[in-house]
Amino acid sequence: MTIKDLNAYRYIIDRYEKRLLRYIQRILFISKEDAEDILQEVFIKAYKNINGYDSRYSFSSWIYRIAHNEAVSFLRKKRNSIESSNDMEIFDNLPSDESIEDDFLMKLREKEVREILKMLEPKYREPLILRYFEDMEYNEISDILHISLGNVSSLINRGKKKFKVLVERYGKNI
Repeated sequence: MTIKDLNAYRYIIDRYEKRLLRYIQRILFISKEDAEDILQEVFIKAYKNINGYDSRYSFSSWIYRIAHNEAVSFLRKKRNSIESSNDMEIFDNLPSDESIEDDFLMKLREKEVREILKMLEPKYREPLILRYFEDMEYNEISDILHISLGNVSSLINRGKKKFKVLVERYGKNI
């Protein structure tokens, strides 16, 4: 491997590390340490299989698919022992000029969203996270989850409806 190759791969890691870590934590509700272990496997697999990348798909879809597969493998290995991490953050910690009370209310809402997302079935949770938290287009979600565009649309619409029902039922009680 040349220096140029190493620099190019470093660029990939720098570009996707935070996004993929957040994605893994959001879909699995695991500790940052476990998510970092999975992320390390993602980058190792991406490195080993870079020559297998199909340029018909976007690179982000390809690497997110690897992250999705690694998350599924993690679930298989730890099916009965996954526990949520209370310190997991669903949103980036952005500095705020707002008052302490506003920050507190925002944190409370974030916790509610996180708790309600946990209640959703994974088949609805993951497309919602990809669309609304990772800002992905339907075709990218289709590539990552290996499902049709129609199925992506259907899962997102159903997921939003189920999320709304859960908000109405549990929103203030979490």
